[in-house]
Amino acid sequence: MKLVILGAPGAGKGTQAGLLADRLGIPTISTGNLLRAAMQQGTELGKQVKEAMDAGKLVSDELIIQLVKERLGQEDCKNGYLLDGFPRTLAQAKALSGFAKIDGALSIEVSDSEIEHRMEGRRICSKCQATYHVEDNPPKVEGICDKCGGQLVIRKDDIHDVVENRLHIYHEETEPVKEYYRQEGLLLAVRGQKKLADTTQLVFDALGISL
Repeated sequence: MKLVILGAPGAGKGTQAGLLADRLGIPTISTGNLLRAAMQQGTELGKQVKEAMDAGKLVSDELIIQLVKERLGQEDCKNGYLLDGFPRTLAQAKALSGFAKIDGALSIEVSDSEIEHRMEGRRICSKCQATYHVEDNPPKVEGICDKCGGQLVIRKDDIHDVVENRLHIYHEETEPVKEYYRQEGLLLAVRGQKKLADTTQLVFDALGISL
């Protein structure tokens, strides 16, 4: 099965992608990992990526598309793959259709207000990286990790203004991608639930896979 997974930051798509890939025995391919790997390997593409990032520029669509194309040509992708974080723009979606035929685009749908609740209430242990939520999963002692006693902190990505900006960018870039896949008859929208297991069940049901 060849799939794309879409979802706003905080929607839980990374978690669902991992569970789905494990169940299907296919690799999860994320652009972040591809960019890091290319730079570490020092390939020609990797050098171009490093130059862009060192200069504080966004990596171009052309470079990202080329990295994805190369990755999908590898042996472990023959029986399927799950693309997480790509395509992010309409241009990337159209380019992907030129060299790969996907079976479906799974979209984890979560309201902006729920995303804000999830992310702005999140607290991370500064020592062991355990994750808490001030309302949904609070520590026994406020501000202190249950596991190691470390100080709980708010990540920069979870600050209100940052969350709002990331959601704005996501909607601006990714809504056209969803519409593109809807018109292609490939979009599978799943309503993200509060409980992880409930969302997983809906994802598997949408794809006709047993848990």
